[in-house]
Amino acid sequence: MTISDHASGRAPHGAPIDTDDPRIPLYVPEFAVDPHSAYREMRERYGPLVPVDVAPGVPATLVIGYYTALRIFNDPDHFPADPRIWQRTIPSDCPVLPLMQWRPNARRNDGTTHARYRQAIVAGLAEVDPYGLHETVAQAAVPLINSFCGDGSADLVRQYVFPLTFAALNAVLGCPAEIAQRAAAGMAAMFEGVGAEDGARELMESLLELVALKRHAPGDDVTTRILRHPSALTEPEIVNQVATLYGAGIEPLQNLIVNALRLILTDEQFGDSALDGSLSTRDALDQVLFNDPPMANFCFTFPKQPVLIDDCWLPAHQPVVISMAACNTDPVIGSSRLTGNRAHLAFGGGPHVCPASSLAYLIAQDAIDQLLDGLPEIRLGVPPADLTWRAGAFHRALTALPVVFPPSPPLTPV
Repeated sequence: MTISDHASGRAPHGAPIDTDDPRIPLYVPEFAVDPHSAYREMRERYGPLVPVDVAPGVPATLVIGYYTALRIFNDPDHFPADPRIWQRTIPSDCPVLPLMQWRPNARRNDGTTHARYRQAIVAGLAEVDPYGLHETVAQAAVPLINSFCGDGSADLVRQYVFPLTFAALNAVLGCPAEIAQRAAAGMAAMFEGVGAEDGARELMESLLELVALKRHAPGDDVTTRILRHPSALTEPEIVNQVATLYGAGIEPLQNLIVNALRLILTDEQFGDSALDGSLSTRDALDQVLFNDPPMANFCFTFPKQPVLIDDCWLPAHQPVVISMAACNTDPVIGSSRLTGNRAHLAFGGGPHVCPASSLAYLIAQDAIDQLLDGLPEIRLGVPPADLTWRAGAFHRALTALPVVFPPSPPLTPV
């Protein structure tokens, strides 16, 4: 769709994917360096709907308008989550297929099937003890901090945030470390789009072992509760619900914590306030969920038939991707968000809104508070401009977060 078409209100069939303008690649390193500038340019050129490629030769419509996204989130009849017709045309080795393809889980289904899957997940999460989770995070955080507190420097991604989120998620799901390591490696390959097909296989095989283990040795964990839920999910269905939670609990949660720490350590106005206690860690998390959400472009729908929205015809069976990052910074919703505003779309919306947002907040807040309490003089170890972002169409993730601090004695174990 051309700029003049959008301005004049014409609605060309198949726009914006079938535009004469080049599609914008979301997977290239250049996009990861400064996506917010890219979103501003998209908005000026296209309005709320943008032609993009999520992988080489894989077109999609990126939604960058806040209210347009809300309409799509809340209209699963016209914007269903089932990609099965679309994926027939996608090569099996496509790097984004393992993340986008149909699976028997809540994320990729609608209606009664979605409700059945989601009820099992919600019931499993509802019984997670928040006080026990506080203790789990503390028990993981203190040894990790002690492993580098005497060095005076660390990479928080590798040495703190990933192993902490890994430990917390394994406790929630009741997953032994050996199985969890293979699952995490498979999930990372899927998000990176490198060896994604093999990564998806490794993830599912490892979680199949977890479900088999819980049948023989049930525990007080989410996996066991999903397995025992009255909806009587089949083995593949159980594995896929657990895989959905694993995907939400490793990559997005790690990115949320790292991005919030980056904000605290680099933003003078916000960082000083957070470190001296005048702004809370929760405020930092909310700011990140607006401006640098851990999954920047991720909620997929696949219209069953051509749909007219915002003067554009979206073609049938082609992916429509919500840019949570761009929608949250849409000028139509204002810009005063430093504290108290939680109207972001970082956890999605509508029937598919994330059911684990409160647990994510709890783990992230505790992880950050434990670190700042243990190392109150922590500072960024490189100029902010030297921080690098991982390429990828979907996540907003740093490659590393180097920090420095005065060498400190070990903390007292919890």
